[in-house]
Amino acid sequence: MKYDAIIIGTGQAGPPLALSLAKKGKKVAIIEKNHLGGTCVNTGCTPTKTYIASARRVFVARNSEELGVGIEGKVKVNLKQIKRRKDDLIQESRDSWEKSFSEEPGISLIRGKAKFIDSKSIEVDGKIFSAETIYINVGARPRIPEGFENVPVLTNETMLELEEIPEHLIIVGGGYVGLEFAQMFRRFGSKVTILERGERLMKKEDEDISEAIAEILKKEDIHIRFKSECISAKPAGEGVEIQLECETGEPSIKGSHLLMATGRIPNTDELGLDAAEIKTDKKGYIQVNERLQTNMDHIFALGDCNGEGAFTHTSYNDFQIVDSHLQGTEKKYLSDRISCYAAYIDPSLARVGMNLEEIREKGLKANIAIKPMKEIARAKEMGETDGLLKIYTEEGTDKILGASFLGTRADEYIHAIIDVMYADAPYTVIKNAVHIHPTVSELIPTMLQNLKPVK
Repeated sequence: MKYDAIIIGTGQAGPPLALSLAKKGKKVAIIEKNHLGGTCVNTGCTPTKTYIASARRVFVARNSEELGVGIEGKVKVNLKQIKRRKDDLIQESRDSWEKSFSEEPGISLIRGKAKFIDSKSIEVDGKIFSAETIYINVGARPRIPEGFENVPVLTNETMLELEEIPEHLIIVGGGYVGLEFAQMFRRFGSKVTILERGERLMKKEDEDISEAIAEILKKEDIHIRFKSECISAKPAGEGVEIQLECETGEPSIKGSHLLMATGRIPNTDELGLDAAEIKTDKKGYIQVNERLQTNMDHIFALGDCNGEGAFTHTSYNDFQIVDSHLQGTEKKYLSDRISCYAAYIDPSLARVGMNLEEIREKGLKANIAIKPMKEIARAKEMGETDGLLKIYTEEGTDKILGASFLGTRADEYIHAIIDVMYADAPYTVIKNAVHIHPTVSELIPTMLQNLKPVK
């Protein structure tokens, strides 16, 4: 039961690392207690974006009259069929990884729950596996706050197993996950209420971005209650009733289904990390250095469980960082990474680098360019003018500090900014570029010709 390396978890970092190690002639064990593929494949990117695609088709079918397209009869939503398509795509990805592992003689796929016995030994269902190097890639799971033990609570995982559309979906949390589900199920036909304890949605974004998102959702008849702290819940007939601490509105609300979208916690609590003397922070995230090493030099933590990123692309980049040091050439480090992500509401939000609050906290002198989507020809031609584009540059260096794009296809053209930032080039490079007309991204050079000081 001795291996050169053990990998715990098959999220986005684990499988490519296993294949890379095996191709170097290493004997590798990869352990998985559940389905292959981790969050992205099973309960994250693949299934939710499949649902969002269906919701988008519903929205377009019902909202095309301004473009001269009318549909006679009722637009029907078949959630069972949507779920079946989602399940097929998930299974295709699982099968692909299963095939990859089976075809590589250097990899042993071990099914079961892993627990450290000591810093070089792992127990799985009573069997002991040991290795000189261990990689932890166990991901994270939805957080369920106290006070909701006695009601059926849905998470981003269990929402995807429903086969009937909720009559009234109550969502606790105004972050990225909550808003994606709010919009998709509103488009499927549910009445939707969002309960947000803060004063605005997506609190990590600039205030004008948050306000624009709220207006987009309200136009689709999604009810949002701010400053509403959820205390507890109890059954109410076939549904649920939630008790609130709130400044306005009723102190309780009833619905047919309850989705908790209140953040995530790392899957590190049952790994037996103490036996391996691996250090975590107060939230349970495994502490790592620039190379993703833990305090134990031969143990690494990759993906969501290290608290250094919560996205598929950051998890895969964790693999790239570790693998670069195994390869010994063109070494990568955690500090090389520039924060970027997207929220797949419609229109999408895409973000890279710093926002206004972070710029002010660092005391940087910055300039800003803003362009409402309603002023962009391509957006007007498509009839999709909600949102705005924002870019921040640093005075003196001319480097791009960050950008927030809220608009149709923003998750694609944000990469024009990301690439310039990774090149460590001044904004003038893209300001002087010639982009294709008619596109949304053709306005990026134009925006950068009209920078103004941040007040």
